[in-house]
Amino acid sequence: MADDTMAESAMADEETVTVGGAPMYPSKTIVENAVNSADHTTLVAAVKAAGLVETLSGEGPFTVFAPTNAAFDKLPDGTVETLLKPENKDQLTKVLTAHVVAGDLSAEELMRRARNHGGRYNFNAVSGDALTAVIKGRSLYIFDEAGGAGKVTISNVNQSNGVIHVVDDVLLPS
Repeated sequence: MADDTMAESAMADEETVTVGGAPMYPSKTIVENAVNSADHTTLVAAVKAAGLVETLSGEGPFTVFAPTNAAFDKLPDGTVETLLKPENKDQLTKVLTAHVVAGDLSAEELMRRARNHGGRYNFNAVSGDALTAVIKGRSLYIFDEAGGAGKVTISNVNQSNGVIHVVDDVLLPS
């Protein structure tokens, strides 16, 4: 799949991309598209539980590193269920906002910035947590502060209020 990242990215610029079996329409918001992806039901449930629907439906622009259901499944047993409890809303919000960046950053822009900074580009999520874009071969990875990394498996899924990059791991805040 590593060689497919840029090919899928190019497709996203030219036509509607399918994510999780659903078309992602550039005329719709991040939330309007995400709710239709079968691969992002856990993320959508978490966004709703954290009360972030209105924010991510807003004007933006936002860059969202969207973990798949399989990414959430990699977390220790019970983690998602615990985060979804009302008493853990602040912690859930922190985890989710560690996947959101202010602005509209394409995969090509992140890769360009990484190349211009010795192969690593440091930036901040809206949670305040540090993220690092790293190029490995032809693939783009987003590292969290703890050293965990999500590989961008589908890039540049353009939305009316930003862009989504699908990642295969959950980025964890400090």
